[in-house]
Amino acid sequence: MSYEAHLDEVATLLTEWYALSDAAAVALVMRAQADGFFSAHDDSPELCNQARAEQDARTVFRSYPAK
Repeated sequence: MSYEAHLDEVATLLTEWYALSDAAAVALVMRAQADGFFSAHDDSPELCNQARAEQDARTVFRSYPAK
């Protein structure tokens, strides 16, 4: 999956698992991205896969609480 598709999947999982609105999920992903959370994904495209998206969704939800 592409980097962009990975970010979309993380946002989708946040809405499905944690009942966040689309806007709230995208905001969390954007905060994590701005903080450099996804930097390794740019350098290593193999990190952009379903299993990692699921792991990232859990981590983003715990690490970047909704404001």
